[in-house]
Amino acid sequence: MSEWAIILLGIGLSMDAFAVAIASGVTAKKMHLRHAMLIALFFGFFQALMPIIGWAGGFFARVYIESFDHWLAFLLLSFIGGKMIYEAIWGDLSQEESSDPLNIYVLFTLAIATSIDALAVGITLSFINVSIIRPALEIGIITFLISLAGAYIGGIFGHLFERKLEIVGGLVLIGIGVKILADHIFFI
Repeated sequence: MSEWAIILLGIGLSMDAFAVAIASGVTAKKMHLRHAMLIALFFGFFQALMPIIGWAGGFFARVYIESFDHWLAFLLLSFIGGKMIYEAIWGDLSQEESSDPLNIYVLFTLAIATSIDALAVGITLSFINVSIIRPALEIGIITFLISLAGAYIGGIFGHLFERKLEIVGGLVLIGIGVKILADHIFFI
């Protein structure tokens, strides 16, 4: 997997965390650097951990699905991207998290929820024989930086961009799925 593909993957995966970081910045009484760092650390850590967990699970299942793994990767990434786009357009605004975004339990829950798609991507990466450590670290770092910016943006600008960025993230994931499928079908 190329460096650019990993960077785009990290950016696509981080859009959920970015949107939630913006919402956290909006709901926090006053966003300080330590608050933004805490949010970014949680999101970045889980966004790095979940692909490793998914990769490990997918690695053991790979021998059973090698003949159609490219289709599975395409379907998983398209589903995740499509879900992100759907939720950005038709998601229920009343379901936004209204409790304290700096509470450790709330942060843990939000970090897990925003990194489920990274788990599926980890499974996908195991199917296409990608070593997981470098992509997971880069995804975590990208998510950390984007979440840090999101917490500040949320404190300043509110919900102006949140849903639009989720749509972009979804489109990036679908694009990567199409590329994996095209690489396998046309270049093997």
